[in-house]
Amino acid sequence: MWKILTMTVVLAAPAMAADWKMRAGDKVFETEALQARLSGQTLVFFDDGRSVYGADGQYTYTYGGGGTWEGRWAAAEDSAVCVTFVTDVTRCDRIVENAGKLVVLTEKGERFPVKP
Repeated sequence: MWKILTMTVVLAAPAMAADWKMRAGDKVFETEALQARLSGQTLVFFDDGRSVYGADGQYTYTYGGGGTWEGRWAAAEDSAVCVTFVTDVTRCDRIVENAGKLVVLTEKGERFPVKP
């Protein structure tokens, strides 16, 4: 339990430092709500990329044209989700809901709406 809590706190630090490009209507999730919303789900993007959030913490992202990244994911504060890839690179994004649809915000200020 402590290992998971420590990992979540460490991973959340970069996400909290990001200057997210929020828009009117963007609603953030509490950590537990984000965990429940993503656990066991696949998010499909308009470029046909797919993020799979396993209930066991496993994560895969498959590009629309092929190629897959693997790692482990954890929900964090401020609607952030952080993934540590098998390469030991960590990436944190913010997932919000706007008009009933999920949108992934990157630290670079990009917005990726999720297909319904």
